[in-house]
Amino acid sequence: MRMSPSPSEPALSLRQAALTLNGNAGPVNILHDLTFEVKHGESLALVGPSGSGKSSALMLMGGLERATGGSVIASGHDLAAMDEDALARFRRDRMGVVFQSFHLIPTMTALENVATPLELAGHRDAFARAAAELETVGLSGRADHYPAQMSGGEQQRVALARASAPRPEILLADEPTGNLDEANGAAIMDLLFGLRDRHGATLVLVTHAPELAARCDRVVRLRDGRVEDDATTEAAG
Repeated sequence: MRMSPSPSEPALSLRQAALTLNGNAGPVNILHDLTFEVKHGESLALVGPSGSGKSSALMLMGGLERATGGSVIASGHDLAAMDEDALARFRRDRMGVVFQSFHLIPTMTALENVATPLELAGHRDAFARAAAELETVGLSGRADHYPAQMSGGEQQRVALARASAPRPEILLADEPTGNLDEANGAAIMDLLFGLRDRHGATLVLVTHAPELAARCDRVVRLRDGRVEDDATTEAAG
């Protein structure tokens, strides 16, 4: 049974988190001493120029990359203490992740894509919940379509439905509008914030768009793999 997080602890906590990867020319230092927290129910935008480490920081928060220094704590759990299987279960049960490139399973319909994580988590009503989530994102009429039969905006809606269907405590989104036109991008962001509000999830969003960052409660700006600025926005008021 999934334990509810303590309201006194942050949803995410990075303490001097670092990431060094091995490249062809030797070790490459990607992130340096990242230290910040994200409260439960808070929305935070990670911004900065290309190559500043935004996506890498998000990968650390989701346990998709392991910190090579410091610590990353999510919902009270030290991600470094988990093996790959435990991390996969943790993401399945507590996190929703949305990528720029959708990552849908091409041989599955929209309904099957959304239902799969629910089935893996043992929910007997997986397909009913998946159908309800597709309706929420306006795709009930596309449930039997495969990704190749859908537009980019529709595929991202399916990806959002898949991420939110398990009712995650934490939603991580990496440039979710990056492959979409302006109209579809705006619609996706409305849906993402709507899902956050409906489920009370913590949202961490990587974006280059100032107008999207302004919708979040806080903005953490990275530069050269370090925190350059951490400020609340007008949205927090």
